[in-house]
Amino acid sequence: MVTFNEHLKSILEKILISHDMLAKLEDNFGDLDIIKKQLFKINGFFQVILDKFDTLESPSSDFLDLKSKIEFNLENYSFEKEIETMSELYSEDSKRLKNIRLKILESLESNQLMEKIECMLENV
Repeated sequence: MVTFNEHLKSILEKILISHDMLAKLEDNFGDLDIIKKQLFKINGFFQVILDKFDTLESPSSDFLDLKSKIEFNLENYSFEKEIETMSELYSEDSKRLKNIRLKILESLESNQLMEKIECMLENV
């Protein structure tokens, strides 16, 4: 049976993989689909983590800090509407692709969210 820590580690690794994939894109034709997919993956993983936290009886302060950072990100950053607009009008515009990609990366790095994920990954 998989423990909570093993499951959390697996999810955090997948978030980092998606983040790295976004960071390495070169804003070429077709990248908007990759951006959209990776963003949806990350947000889905965030929701899984939040759902798992609700089952913990006495989470550590590290878990609570990660939870608050994830909640902040989900509440304050939403790119779905911009991505849908771009897909209809500007999916081949490399400057717009770069802008949305960098804004998504900036949102993930705000509030030290990615730092916390990396730290939790090392300590889990």
